Amino acid sequence: MNALVDQSLVETGRLLRRWSRQQEVVTTTLVLPILLLLMFDLVLSKSLDLGGGTDAIYGFVPMIAVAGAMYGATGTGLSLYGERESGLLRRFWVLPIHRSAGLIGRLLAECLRAVAATVVVVVVGVVLGLRFQQGLVGVLGVLMVPVIVIAGFTPMVIVVGVSRIGDKVVQIFAAVVLLAMFFNSGFVPIDNYPGWLQPIVRGQPISCAVEAMRGFTVGGPVAVPLSQTLAWSAGLVAVFGALAVRGYRGAAES
Repeated sequence: MNALVDQSLVETGRLLRRWSRQQEVVTTTLVLPILLLLMFDLVLSKSLDLGGGTDAIYGFVPMIAVAGAMYGATGTGLSLYGERESGLLRRFWVLPIHRSAGLIGRLLAECLRAVAATVVVVVVGVVLGLRFQQGLVGVLGVLMVPVIVIAGFTPMVIVVGVSRIGDKVVQIFAAVVLLAMFFNSGFVPIDNYPGWLQPIVRGQPISCAVEAMRGFTVGGPVAVPLSQTLAWSAGLVAVFGALAVRGYRGAAES
């Protein structure tokens, strides 16, 4: 067990160092979320009303933190596809290390990347007027929610990244994530969407995470949206977890 932990941490460090040198990962994780937050706040905040006198920044920050973490995961999915094509996964597979270390290390690295991206977005949000009315608990909650989302989203990205057409499918995933940014409760109140679309917007994972993070900042219901976020993450792990293990092994052995 100690060997598995040590090797997983080594893999986590390797990935973080590698991603820090890859332009597409840095751009999708840090640069794009900052630009989107600045654009939304400077251009749309005056015209979008979240209701109840709540400033739009309390919807923008959670939305971009969660969607940015998911979009960043698609960038690391392309990185995983590159490792598959270059044969790096196969070289790791034949080394005398625990077979689970690669997947565990990648999951840990994704969670740490999500935390880093969320911190950056929150810092920019504070500069733009975001305030934590729930104290330290609120800060920790805001940092925790994107990690929960990414823990469920990562297995799906791994399944796609290790496939033979991973580069094409990951790009489609990225487009879907960007589209989802305009259909969630962080962009505009759910009541502003057409009636037939409201249940979809209300139930989609970004909306659940946004509502939980908004509760941790400005106050409001937390238990229900947080439980929904956990359910989404657990469901994705249940569906894609075994597929990720099988796909990763197949890519490493091919």
